[in-house]
Amino acid sequence: MEVLTYKLEMFEGPLDLLLSLIDKNKVSISDIPIALICDQYMEYITEAKNLDMEIAAEFIVMASELMLIKSRMLLPKITEDEEDPRAALADALLRYKQAKEAALKMAP
Repeated sequence: MEVLTYKLEMFEGPLDLLLSLIDKNKVSISDIPIALICDQYMEYITEAKNLDMEIAAEFIVMASELMLIKSRMLLPKITEDEEDPRAALADALLRYKQAKEAALKMAP
């Protein structure tokens, strides 16, 4: 079975694009301004479609995740101990960033 890897310009996956946007905006992974990052992510995906690039499903799935988080951020909290909707994404981004940095250190 052949595994396909999709790349958009210089991004190897949706987490790579998100990490780039977070770095570009100089914001903390643990406190992502989801509205700003979601809008920029959608602009990038829209631009990629306009250039007739093949868009991988995982980039579209991440876009829908961002929109879900953005909508949850707009709703009032039901309880004080309710988890931040960005927490799972922040955790995934931190793990991805650590793996990327470790890969660079191990590269010849």
